[in-house]
Amino acid sequence: MEIGIIGLPKSGKTTLFNSLTRGKAETRAFAASGVEPNVGVVKVPDGRLEGLQAMLKPKRLVPAEVKYVDVAISSDKKEGLSGPARSHLTKTDALIDVARGFVDEMVPSGGGVDPWRDIGAMNADLVLADLAIVEHRLQRIGESLKGARSPERENLVKEQSLVEHIRSALENGVPVRDQGLSREEARMAEGYQFLSNKPLLIVLNIGEGQLSEAAAMEDEARKRYPQFSVAAICGKLEMELAQLSDAEAVEFRSAMGVSEGAMQRIIRLSYELVGMISFFSIASGEVRPWTVRRDTPAPRAAGKIHSDMERGFIRAEVVAYGDLVKCGSLAEAKKHGLLRLEGKNYLVQDGDVVTFLFSV
Repeated sequence: MEIGIIGLPKSGKTTLFNSLTRGKAETRAFAASGVEPNVGVVKVPDGRLEGLQAMLKPKRLVPAEVKYVDVAISSDKKEGLSGPARSHLTKTDALIDVARGFVDEMVPSGGGVDPWRDIGAMNADLVLADLAIVEHRLQRIGESLKGARSPERENLVKEQSLVEHIRSALENGVPVRDQGLSREEARMAEGYQFLSNKPLLIVLNIGEGQLSEAAAMEDEARKRYPQFSVAAICGKLEMELAQLSDAEAVEFRSAMGVSEGAMQRIIRLSYELVGMISFFSIASGEVRPWTVRRDTPAPRAAGKIHSDMERGFIRAEVVAYGDLVKCGSLAEAKKHGLLRLEGKNYLVQDGDVVTFLFSV
């Protein structure tokens, strides 16, 4: 899974990036913004992996990974999201919008600190970025129509009508996600990777002295933006804790009254936001989680491991992680009828431990 991190200048988005990736990217308030994004890969913490390791004693344990892309946002309101920034963000599965909620005299904020204003401004930038995508596509459709014949022409005209409809709504400030597209239109729109159509997590970047207000700020954000996921996090504190050992970080968070680290919480919310689940493969002496969208059919899940498995899918041997742990082994799970054989129509569930049988 790949997630883009956005936010207005001085919001602390790179600070959040560092707290998630244990990175050390430049965070100075007045550092020049480069074109290339900060990119970090994080191994997804999952206690079930350790449970399978203890039981199965595999030769290799491979955790799932999440990639975070922190793009540079210009302070020039006329520029907003640059072409390179748009290009990086279109490849992501979801976006995190970091909104400033902290007060720091060393990091001045023109117009005062107002996260709701900044969230609105960032959403407007996403709409403008999508307008650029739309205008480019309409130009290409127009050129293609000049020499097109039926049925290609019919398909182009249909696409042109949809894109013009989307453009009209965007010009009125309506994000693609709020345009009420039909199922077929939404399917067609997915190919454009519109930024205002991507799942969005709002992170309120608060100060250390505001931790007691975090829950109230999250409630306010959910009232204002019920369509988004929300988290209030002290990015600066989390960035500092990310440089400590896990045990030290847990101790400090406990003292501060913070029950869950930023990385764990953001990953959990991101999975929920995008509708992702994890199933486990245990073949060839390797235990490994695979990330797929919820309600993925077994053959397509097999294809996540290797295309040959999807093409030659026969059936899947499945046992729920909880059942496997209770039984203590695959043999015992099979003895108690908990190791099932599933066919092509089976929808893989979170925590399934699966062995795919295939022939090519």
